[in-house]
Amino acid sequence: MIERLDGATRLYLILGDPIAQVKSPQGVTQAFHQRGHNALLAPLHIAPEALGDFIRGASLARNLDGLIVTVPHKFAAHDHCASATKRANFLGAVNVMRRDAEGRWHGDQVDGLAYVEALKKKGFEPSSRRVLLAGAGGAGSAIAEALVRAGTARLAIHDEDVDRRDTLIARLAALGTTEVVAGNRDPAGFALAINATPCGMGEDDPLPLDPAGLNGDTWVGDVITAPEVTHWISAARAKGCRTVLGVDMFAAVRELMVDFLLAGRNA
Repeated sequence: MIERLDGATRLYLILGDPIAQVKSPQGVTQAFHQRGHNALLAPLHIAPEALGDFIRGASLARNLDGLIVTVPHKFAAHDHCASATKRANFLGAVNVMRRDAEGRWHGDQVDGLAYVEALKKKGFEPSSRRVLLAGAGGAGSAIAEALVRAGTARLAIHDEDVDRRDTLIARLAALGTTEVVAGNRDPAGFALAINATPCGMGEDDPLPLDPAGLNGDTWVGDVITAPEVTHWISAARAKGCRTVLGVDMFAAVRELMVDFLLAGRNA
């Protein structure tokens, strides 16, 4: 419930295409009010070709303090940041942006931190483990980077966009801490198999990975929040796998995003 909504309310927007699946507006708005901040997060459906014009136009609003960015805008939004964290610049993507004192945008990408936190909270420690990740997009690249920095022994990345996959592999491999290779749809031999693609948002979507390679010892994850239990998660549970859902990630990412957005608030 919105506790206060008036002319002093500060505005935050979440941008995506599609947007109906996002769960952030209510939770983030509640988090603002729990921290004593009179603010509101609203969803906006923005097509990729309109993103630049929208951000430039919206930046004229003096009571707009931040943006949350979801599929498919995370890479493109980075180009509209005057500055970003080291992590976001490494990935070339952001999922959250705040205004600085001069009205310029400063960005970060916290999807990966949130997913690793969710994994650990559920009982999976990624250090020295073998992981298969489907998806080298905005969320996938962030999760991949966080897994590498968490000490994953071997990370295999599968993506239909081979150029995007190989670019991410090269960037992560250059860190010299983890074996990072191209993967395929077979999760056999991996301790963890994560879907970080949009596959599963639609009822008729194909499975992102092949459940035939799963066994009861495999952990399985998804980033999709709606539906909460995707066909991929259902297939994994039928094999006896332990699972980490998109809503588990969302609980962690919400707090990280609110921390970042309010860190830039003028006193």
